[in-house]
Amino acid sequence: MKHLKGLVCLVAVFVFVVWSGKGLANEIVIGYTGPLSGPAAEYGQDIYSGIEMAVKEINAAGGITVAGKKYTFKLDKLDDRIDPTLTVNNARRFKANKAIAVFNGVFNTLAPMMKINQEKGSEFIVMAYTSTPKVEDLGNKLMVCTTTSFTPYVQAFAEWAMSKGWKKAAMVVTLGAYGDEWRSAFKEYWIKRGGEITADKPANYYTETDFSSPIAAAIATNPEVMLIGGPSATTALVIEQARSMGFKGGFILIDQAKQDYIAKLLKGTRVMGDLIGTGGVVSVPFEGATVFEKKYTEQYKKMVTWECALNYTGMYALARAIVAAGSVDDIYKIREGFDKSFAQQPMLGDKYPNEAFGINKTGRLLVLASVQTITKGVSDPSVLYAWWPKSQQEVDDIKKLTAAKKNPVLWLK
Repeated sequence: MKHLKGLVCLVAVFVFVVWSGKGLANEIVIGYTGPLSGPAAEYGQDIYSGIEMAVKEINAAGGITVAGKKYTFKLDKLDDRIDPTLTVNNARRFKANKAIAVFNGVFNTLAPMMKINQEKGSEFIVMAYTSTPKVEDLGNKLMVCTTTSFTPYVQAFAEWAMSKGWKKAAMVVTLGAYGDEWRSAFKEYWIKRGGEITADKPANYYTETDFSSPIAAAIATNPEVMLIGGPSATTALVIEQARSMGFKGGFILIDQAKQDYIAKLLKGTRVMGDLIGTGGVVSVPFEGATVFEKKYTEQYKKMVTWECALNYTGMYALARAIVAAGSVDDIYKIREGFDKSFAQQPMLGDKYPNEAFGINKTGRLLVLASVQTITKGVSDPSVLYAWWPKSQQEVDDIKKLTAAKKNPVLWLK
């Protein structure tokens, strides 16, 4: 009899272990695959931390109610080191554990994952964090992108430089598909506006620390402004080295490079001179951003980035979509739930660190683009751009809704 009781206990433990790996009866499983080791580990960890913080808050508040039942979230993570094969394998493991959605923040690994997420019987939503416009071109019906495309930034940044009378631009941008896209888009817009690209010298911002060679080649063409950027830490080195080599012109930062983090590394904005880039999270005039920074820095003991902030909001958007869908396992209904939830109410800056007013047909959230300039080494107030409206009436509606009452929301036509 003792042996029988022991066997029953053993089976019970086994069932619990297997079951808990797939999420408990009233748990909704979410996955995150991204770089948690290697050169991009900090970037990957920031994304994960934002999702994790939102999950903890939602669960602590009692979870969500769907069709009369309470549910909490279970967040699983796996390192993929930006290896597409690992990413796909990780996604399949999450799906085997009943995950309804998988977060990822690198286009090179998002694209292969989006080849499998619509397989019949194994569907899951891809929660994509990437500014590349190409993610929308893939036509994936189960993709949600949590950040704005870099296309509005190309326009806003180029127009700022043109307003200063600058026509000659050199490019020293990170290598890789993302950098190639940025350089191509900027070059096309810059030349269309009557500008000249004097030099195009891509560099490896992930492995190099000495950028003197491409910088010297760019400076030799006498540019008035330089398009630069990649990871923030090495972008700071490019600025520092360019100034030490005598460059006195302006800088345009691609959206991957965050000027608030760069300013921290450079011990202030003085050496940055005249510069434009995305505005830092706390530069945006939202109460939600201020509250988020306080909570995040207390929990994670590190600086707030858009990676953590936008994925935090993205996780809340997913939770809202599940509630609006009225289902925890019908993936297509949950995807439709994003449209339904935003039709009911936008996500505003009084509660979140950024604002989202809807989702477009290709799956990108309608997130305001934040832009900030530095003039003669002093930071200016950030500006918010609505890039999706088709009419002045749409812009006026956004202005009525937004929690950004101090800073204007401009229409980027």
